[in-house]
Amino acid sequence: MVNMPSSVTNYQTEECLRTILDIEGYRLSETLPPGGLGCDIIAKKGRKTIHIEVIGFKDQGPSRSLDFYQVFFRAISRIKDGAKHCVIAAPKRFGNGLQQRASQYGEAWERIGHSFPELEIWLVDVDTISYKETSWNSWLK
Repeated sequence: MVNMPSSVTNYQTEECLRTILDIEGYRLSETLPPGGLGCDIIAKKGRKTIHIEVIGFKDQGPSRSLDFYQVFFRAISRIKDGAKHCVIAAPKRFGNGLQQRASQYGEAWERIGHSFPELEIWLVDVDTISYKETSWNSWLK
């Protein structure tokens, strides 16, 4: 049996999502240089504009948590730019722990969802080149 790497980089996640959104007819912002400041992807189609912050999936759990907290604040910070759709785009494997994370925070998770109705989590599958859109509070069960 061959051990496949389980981590997915920010770059892989972003490039996959850019490919999909381009096919879907979105106009996309330029890719930021490594360490660049600003929104990772701004996607526009008709009157809809989506501000997307991207994270990868690291093998180490503590690193994933830190990345998630950071991307959360980057995503909601786009509200100051007038964002109506703030997306956290993460590799599909992040979905394996999101329901547990939401349950752990319970009412606090729910309040975040109500306070930031424009906040969504998209799970990007770099293998099948697809993604799934979810609302923040859809992870509460």
